[in-house]
Order: sequence, then C-alpha cells, then structure tokens
Amino acid sequence: MTKYHVPADVPNELIDTFIQNMDAATSGTGKMNLFACDQKIEHLNDDFYDGDNLIPLTSNDPEHLFEIGQRCHQEGTIGVLAGQLGLISHYARDYPDIPYLVKLNSKSHMVGTGQRDPISQALWDMDDVMSLVHNGINVVGIGYTIYIGSEFEHDMMSEAAQFIRQAHELGMISVVWMYPRGKAVIHEKDPQLISGAAGVAACIGADFAKVNYPKAWEGMTQPESLAIASQAAGRTGIICSGGGTLPPEEFLQRLWDQMNVSNCKGAATGRNIHQKGTEEAVRMTAACHAIICKGASVDEALSIYNN
Repeated sequence: MTKYHVPADVPNELIDTFIQNMDAATSGTGKMNLFACDQKIEHLNDDFYDGDNLIPLTSNDPEHLFEIGQRCHQEGTIGVLAGQLGLISHYARDYPDIPYLVKLNSKSHMVGTGQRDPISQALWDMDDVMSLVHNGINVVGIGYTIYIGSEFEHDMMSEAAQFIRQAHELGMISVVWMYPRGKAVIHEKDPQLISGAAGVAACIGADFAKVNYPKAWEGMTQPESLAIASQAAGRTGIICSGGGTLPPEEFLQRLWDQMNVSNCKGAATGRNIHQKGTEEAVRMTAACHAIICKGASVDEALSIYNN
C-alpha cells in the first residue's frame, strides 16, 4: 500500500516521485492548502489595487505573493503556490524552494458570457514546465481551468486531459479549476452543476478539483450540498474556492465547514491571504493550514491568526 492513491497512469518507476510531490503539495497530509496566485490575469488588477486603499499597497507588487509563499514555506504552512508559468519564472530563482503549481491556461474577465462563451486554452506546454524543473525550481504539479457548459468545453477538456496524463507521466500532480460558465449555464453555483463538474474532473484524471461553493440544495445546508460534490468526485479531491475577502472568523468558519462537513481535501485561497500585509497574510495562511491539515477548531485557528 502506498501513502496516497496513485493513478495508474503514473509510471511504476515514478510512484515515489509522485508521492514526494504530493507530500510537498499537501504538507504530507493529502490535504491541500493552495495559495491561489493566478488572479493577475483572471481578475486583472481588481484584486491588487483600489483607490480607497482597502487593499494594502504592498499587494500591487507581484513579489508580495512570493514573499508570503516563502515565509509560509519556511513555517511549513503552505501547500503550493499556484501561478502562471511566466509569473513563476520571474521570481522563482529568488524563491526556488516554494512548491509551485504551474497554471497552464488563463483568461481575463473582460469578455463576458453575454458576448461569447468562455474559452481558456494553454499558454504553455509540459516542455515549458520542465524547463523550470531543469533549472532547479520546485514544480510539483500543473493546473488548468475548464469552463463546463461553454460551447468550447471540449477544447478545454481534451487539452486538460492530455496535460494531466503528461503530468502523471512525469510523476507530477494535477489540479483543475472546474467552473460551470457560458450561455447554457443559468446558475453557475447550482449544486447539481457543481457536483457534475466535480465528476468531470474525476473522469479526466485530475488529482484535485477546485470548485466554487455551491448554493444549498433545498433542505440542506451549503456545506452539506458541497459534500454531494465531494462524493461525486470520488478519488479526485475537492478543494473549494476561497472567494472574495471575508471577515476572518466568517472565512475560517466556512473553511472548517468545508473540511469537516463537506469532506473537502483542502481549499484554494487567494484574496483572503494576499489582500493583507505580509505578516497578517502569513498568520492567515497558518490558520488555514491548521484547519485543513491539522484538524484545528475555528477558535484555535483564530488564535493563530490573531497571534
């Protein structure tokens, strides 16, 4: 028996490499505290600067993300820093030890679904990813976004499936961002659609799937509704999107619910970490790690955050 479920498309001789990468990505727990740093393309500058100074000015500098990542890696509280290959390549020589998840595709939010169904295709391939690895950068896996329900879903699904296969062949892990979106999608957070997207992630072989927090089924709570998606994903671990910035106690309570009621395998947090000064961001990452990887209570995590 291996420590984790190892997909059958991982070569036998690279099972140990896959386990090492999974260890790095999940702090040896199989549960992922993912630091989402792909929003410079996805949301342009909306998440990093505002005229009212509600977002600290330090957040506008991309190096802020890597300073947080380095501190959290040193303290053992981060799983992976997920960002586009170009962004990682700019900073990784200065921060080579952070476990990186290379995001292979991205698009901005400028073109709405009323204009065109969303499509986000690869900007890089696995040879480009390996160029970082050969230069000593700690890349443990790849990420890719799929918009289920878009008229272009086949293009994204087939591309993602091939990248997942290639990543496994190299002993790397894979994470897919699974978002129902397009003119055919009436409610993006419909719980049945979120569960369906989770099942698609399993069918294309992903190790983890990042989904939005669904609305509640009638007669269920929101965390109970997300548990349906976790079950539908099978051996693909569900990690829930952190969403917009929330008050710390509300955010940590939601995270606890997702881990303990929804049976998630982690969370992907961006704005609730990087829209803070470095010290506060490091404490929030540690609080998330405590809930995700150590089974801490909300009060214990709040104590960590409040130092």
